[in-house]
Amino acid sequence: MPKIVDPDARRRDVVDAVLRIIAVDGLERASLREVADEAGLAVGSVRHYFAGSDELLAFSFASVVDRVVGRLQAMLPATDAALPGSAAHRQAVLTLLGGMLPLDEERAVEICALMAFRSAARIRPFLAPEADRSHRQVAAIAGRVVAGLMPADEPQENLVIEAERLLATLDGLGMHALLQPAWMTAEMCTGVLERHLDGLVRRGH
Repeated sequence: MPKIVDPDARRRDVVDAVLRIIAVDGLERASLREVADEAGLAVGSVRHYFAGSDELLAFSFASVVDRVVGRLQAMLPATDAALPGSAAHRQAVLTLLGGMLPLDEERAVEICALMAFRSAARIRPFLAPEADRSHRQVAAIAGRVVAGLMPADEPQENLVIEAERLLATLDGLGMHALLQPAWMTAEMCTGVLERHLDGLVRRGH
């Protein structure tokens, strides 16, 4: 009997191959042929699911956005359930924000790919919609975190600024951790993030 292939599982395998290639050699190497080789497939098998490199990259970008945002959204209930100002709330916030940082190999591959895609969207218009979606969804989560740390009567413009400041901190930490992993370790990332949150909480009181 012919082997039954799960199309969703096959697409996930191809996306994983794209992410691995980006993490090791950069976005430019993620051609159909290179991805097929990395996934252990024939080029024709990849073309069965993706008409060309642009479609493959756009789908991979959307997939990694879904993975990262899905991970963050899954941790939001823990932050909402914890009492603001408590140790449990602080830990829940740190855990959630750590989902945006390359603190282990899996997250490092995802964050590396996410940054590469977002940067490429500047000159590859077909990636722009996902770049916009990724920013809006992550910004919404950052805004929700900031709102939970600041007083209820904090002016909206302050919340927006602090959310953007938090996003800039996370982006900077992620980039430093990818470029200088020997220095910007998971422990250092967490320490910087804790210091940032301490400053945010003090501003709110």
